[in-house]
Amino acid sequence: MKSFSLAVAMPLLLLVACGRAEPVEDLPSQEELAAAANAAAAKAMASAKADTPASRNYVNVERGFSITFPEGWEKDAAASNADGVVYQDPGAGADVRIFWQKKDGEQTLQQIVATVNEGSEGVSGDFVGDNEYRGTANDGEGNNVALRLMKQPDGSVVTASFVYPEMLSEQYQAMAERTLDSLRIFAPRDRTPEGAVPAAAGNAARP
Repeated sequence: MKSFSLAVAMPLLLLVACGRAEPVEDLPSQEELAAAANAAAAKAMASAKADTPASRNYVNVERGFSITFPEGWEKDAAASNADGVVYQDPGAGADVRIFWQKKDGEQTLQQIVATVNEGSEGVSGDFVGDNEYRGTANDGEGNNVALRLMKQPDGSVVTASFVYPEMLSEQYQAMAERTLDSLRIFAPRDRTPEGAVPAAAGNAARP
């Protein structure tokens, strides 16, 4: 029994002996370990940043408005410009368009709404005070349209529209309301003290 136990223990003793025989100078120093740890952390942070989806928050400082788009939607760069932006739901035929329009004479918001609604069907909505309108319509091509217009103090207007296939109303109606609810207006850069930028979310995208 003793000889069997010794035979089992011998490989372990040899392994320990080999470990003890390793030269101390071959072991990494504390500085080398710290450098390796820092390098690994930096690589992990870079990887995490690369995997982070693009911001859903759009802030147009020059025109004075912001909005938050649904997760996973993509910017249509060709349809966007300095006055606004278009985001699309890939492959679903839905999009959000938000654009600034300069003041047009003494035109009231009611007149602007009437112009926007021309060519639409089943238009219905309500004015919220004198400077905001919320409504819905059908574009005549099988799409529902949710609208929100907000008039800025200088008379310019920000128009946001959420367009989606009528057959997908159950999926998109609540999403459209949340998206339009997120629309905010504020003083454009040229109307703030020294061109100050208004506070915005840390991950907010700018045009």
